[in-house]
Amino acid sequence: MNANEVSANVHDHGKVVDQQKNRVQCNYCAKSMSGFSRLRYHLGCVKGDVTPCGEVPENVKELMKTKLLELKRGSLGKEVGTLEYPDLPWKRKWYPSPSAIEHRKLQTTQKAGSDSRKDVQKDTVSENGVTKEVSLPNGRRGSQKVEDHKEREDSSSRQAKKCIGRFFYELGTDLSAATSPSFQRMITAALGCGQIGYKLPSCQELKGWILKEEVKEMQQYVKDVRNSWANTGCSILLDGWMDEKGRNLINVLADCPKGTIYIRSCDISAFIADVDALQFFIEQIIEEVGVENVVQIITYSISDCMAAAGQRLMEKFRTVFWTVSASYCIELMLEKIGMMDPIRGILDKAKAITKFIHSHATVLKLMRNYTSANTLVKPSKIKLAKPFLTLENIVSEKDNLQNMFVSSGGKRVADLVVDPAFWTGAIMVLKATIPLVRVLSWINGSDKPQMGYIYDTMDQAKEAIAKEFKDKKSQYMPFWEVIDEIWNKHLYSPLHSTGYYLNPHFFYSSDFHCDAEVASGILCCIVRMVPDLHVQDVIGLQLDKYLWTEGAFAQGSAFDQRTNIPPVLWWSHYGRQHPEFQRFATRILSQTCDGASRYELKKSLAEKLLMKGRNPIEQQRLSDLIFLHYNLHLQGFKSRLNADIVLEEIDPMDDWIVEEAKESSSQNGDTAWMDLDCEDRTIIEDLVNGRGPSSIQPKVETRS
Repeated sequence: MNANEVSANVHDHGKVVDQQKNRVQCNYCAKSMSGFSRLRYHLGCVKGDVTPCGEVPENVKELMKTKLLELKRGSLGKEVGTLEYPDLPWKRKWYPSPSAIEHRKLQTTQKAGSDSRKDVQKDTVSENGVTKEVSLPNGRRGSQKVEDHKEREDSSSRQAKKCIGRFFYELGTDLSAATSPSFQRMITAALGCGQIGYKLPSCQELKGWILKEEVKEMQQYVKDVRNSWANTGCSILLDGWMDEKGRNLINVLADCPKGTIYIRSCDISAFIADVDALQFFIEQIIEEVGVENVVQIITYSISDCMAAAGQRLMEKFRTVFWTVSASYCIELMLEKIGMMDPIRGILDKAKAITKFIHSHATVLKLMRNYTSANTLVKPSKIKLAKPFLTLENIVSEKDNLQNMFVSSGGKRVADLVVDPAFWTGAIMVLKATIPLVRVLSWINGSDKPQMGYIYDTMDQAKEAIAKEFKDKKSQYMPFWEVIDEIWNKHLYSPLHSTGYYLNPHFFYSSDFHCDAEVASGILCCIVRMVPDLHVQDVIGLQLDKYLWTEGAFAQGSAFDQRTNIPPVLWWSHYGRQHPEFQRFATRILSQTCDGASRYELKKSLAEKLLMKGRNPIEQQRLSDLIFLHYNLHLQGFKSRLNADIVLEEIDPMDDWIVEEAKESSSQNGDTAWMDLDCEDRTIIEDLVNGRGPSSIQPKVETRS
């Protein structure tokens, strides 16, 4: 390049002073600005978003201005298409002088489509002796395209901001995170360098129009769910807890096949032990949902006060049933079994093993080398299932654990692993508990209403336990007694046995058994749920046709039809000839048997909502945010379902790996664990020789 030539590259006229913030500095006046695009305007002295440079040489200034015009021409060309006469002047407010203009308008018609016609206006313009005709069909084509492009751009930007807003609302994250530089960089990187100028929504937008529109859309979704209750009914789910301030709080949800929705959060501290007040509180919820829509209430507690309130409610509202969450009741069964003396002793020894291994780095490393497990402990989203899942894992790794101790040359330690009592006891514990753990896993991973299956599933779990003990009554009855006590006192509802009866998968199978509990259950449901005596009689007659497989029921009783189609869908196909019985069956089979805890709602938000001292405007905004967050979380719940109740990561402070009284890691080198003191020997003595069980599953019945 000659000395007199000027570089057209704007990068040669400025330098980057802050790479992270994209700040550049002018070489002539030292002014800094955002990006080289603004620098070009600055050097070309084009007024707008930047201050013109007062020190730029004239030739650089003209070059930058020319470059801007070329860029503008190229940009407009992309937006409005190629003009018919591209040589017309590009000055923004250019008009030819009157003496140079010969203006005439021609009215012509052109074919547009088959028979449609389009008026075309032509202006003739002359400048410097050159005459041009510019066609302007239906106004100025270019300006219309610019407006359309702007509308599309505004709509796209608005939608993008709403998506970002929904991300924050769904996570329940502090909205100020939107101003984080890291978040901006993340969005920029995700969009690509071509979108570096994308403007994120501000906190005010996230609290303002975006929140308002998202709440409006969610209200429509909630309305659609509510409208489905007339057909399927719904279950009210109560989820209570005590926060760090000692308050008794509760979230109220409503569940149906269409979806689960959030109703409200309440502080019930003032009347948690008052049966009358508690009853009145739940009555208000029933009336808000609509007593005609409520099939059952599923609570989270077995307290005497809650049970008494439930009994009173069933007496007042004859069509409503009261029960306790199935998963909570099964956890109670596991907890009670775990407290039995022989079981507790085995679990304590298993915990001692895991603590010893995890408290010595060398032992833990050896264990990982000798076994297929990263850890013996099986963390679970269901706390009371963890001990039994961990014990199952220990038994499955028995041979590898023995080889680890023997092969390491620790003869004294290996000699301690000889007592068969631990392994015999461990297998006994698994026989009694793993079938119940499998039921918990099924409930946790089910995305369909469970009412038609819970009764048979619990029976299968009991039969699996008896089978594991080779039907020796003296061995399995202590565990059956625990299960039956909680089932009869807290869990069982006539809806469960009626769901079993109305599920064609079981009803038309060869081993269907209608005992007194099932027969009385369906009779109770008909009497309570159908107040009209005439309709009760009609359902009784239609029930006979179901029993004797008459009419459409005969076609539906085929094995493929009753096993491959969900019960509610089966009734919609084969119950049409009997609308009264069909509606009765649909409302029962559409219900869940589990409570609100499975949804794992973020309780801290409800705790914040129920704090006093906030001004009404902020309180309403927070209420909207929580309404939106909870319902978005519930809306996306099915997509996150996983039948596996084992968590990927273990809490580093878990009581199955942390020693309470001493250091958790060995400080004596790689072989320190071999030189055990008497206390360590006592821990290891609980390891024994034996044969571990195969995987235990609830009994799966074969249908002929």
